[in-house]
Amino acid sequence: MATRQVLADLVAAFERESACAVTIESVGGVDAARRVQAGEAFDVVILASDAIDKLIAAGRLDAGSKVDLVHSGVAVAVRAGAAQPDLGSEEAVKQAVLSARNLSYSTGPSGVALARLFERWGIADEIQSRIVTPPPGIPVGSLVASGEVELGFQQLSELINLAGITVVGPLPPAIQITTTFSAGLCPDSAQPEAVRSLLAFLSSPATADAKRRQGMDPA
Repeated sequence: MATRQVLADLVAAFERESACAVTIESVGGVDAARRVQAGEAFDVVILASDAIDKLIAAGRLDAGSKVDLVHSGVAVAVRAGAAQPDLGSEEAVKQAVLSARNLSYSTGPSGVALARLFERWGIADEIQSRIVTPPPGIPVGSLVASGEVELGFQQLSELINLAGITVVGPLPPAIQITTTFSAGLCPDSAQPEAVRSLLAFLSSPATADAKRRQGMDPA
């Protein structure tokens, strides 16, 4: 889901250049990987880099087709108008977490990394009852906007276009969680050359500005 908006922008540009129609289906990463593993037919898959590696190892994607597209970092959001916590240091973020009424983060790679961070800080048990897990397909930012969650952690790209929230800022460099999103060609694709053209476009320097506008860095 983190790449949904940037892919919509880039695919529209590719379609204008190539006259090749592309349909992107954006779902949660865990669900996407499960469907590909189960043998559902797609031409191309775009997921976190480690998920792509697992699909290649399982023979679900062509081994030589992997292309890194973007690097995506985690940001912190509060409801619009709410007090904004200090994110200036690792200790400040830890205190913000401990002080929050409740908090939420995604079930994807960044969420797994956050859970490990909380364990390293020694606060995982203390905050466990205050963690709100978003339902499948529901952005963390939506829970923040509704007031259901006080402090939300998610990919910046999933927060910047949501109404009703304030993006306080990125996690500080010492604890920033960066996910690389990559693409791979499905071996049963009926149009592999079109896929390769798409991947060449998505990874080209011409797409850098569009990626940055959506809160990501070119890979």
